[in-house]
Amino acid sequence: MKNNKHDDALAAEYALGTLRGNARLRFERRLQQEPELAAKVASWQTMLAGMDTHLRPEIPPERVWKKIALSLPAKTPVKRANPYVGWLVAAGLAAFTLVSYYSHRPDEFAPLVILGDSQHQGQWVVSRSSDRRYLQLSPLKPVAINASRSLQLWLIPAGQSPVSLGLLADHAATQIEMDNRALAAGATLAISLEPQGGSPTGQPTGPVLYSGML
Repeated sequence: MKNNKHDDALAAEYALGTLRGNARLRFERRLQQEPELAAKVASWQTMLAGMDTHLRPEIPPERVWKKIALSLPAKTPVKRANPYVGWLVAAGLAAFTLVSYYSHRPDEFAPLVILGDSQHQGQWVVSRSSDRRYLQLSPLKPVAINASRSLQLWLIPAGQSPVSLGLLADHAATQIEMDNRALAAGATLAISLEPQGGSPTGQPTGPVLYSGML
């Protein structure tokens, strides 16, 4: 239980960007090997994704910076950080976000599969809603693609042709409605690079960048 709470704290700090230095490097190495840990990060990123979309950046006046600089002590005693501080802060921010943006409890999503690239590194976490009506795909890192291209998600049942499930955002979580399509064991989910707006043929035309078998 303790390790699980510690990993959740690290995942929250990573999603917030407060995990730095060697600790961040060690955590990123673990992400490549531990799908459950990657799913924790994706869950926090999803909860916190819309928190600052309504805010506009403000540049403080120069006098504010000077006042802050003058108020700082010459030497600040170093205190050992509480390993759960980041987790508590992230939990508070997530709770504030959910209360602000939802008037009802949203569908719960559970991790389903990790989609990896050709180097077998997990890059996308695929989660499914509790009622099985929706998939949610969250990139572990923003994916840089040309403005003239799109990322398209495909369901490939064993022995059958690919079926398009829709287009994906390259830098944020995307929610896909399944329209009663079943996800059978042995089927594959894949993401291909297509022309802007998706494949013109109804079948993948570009390279498959990420895939994973259910």
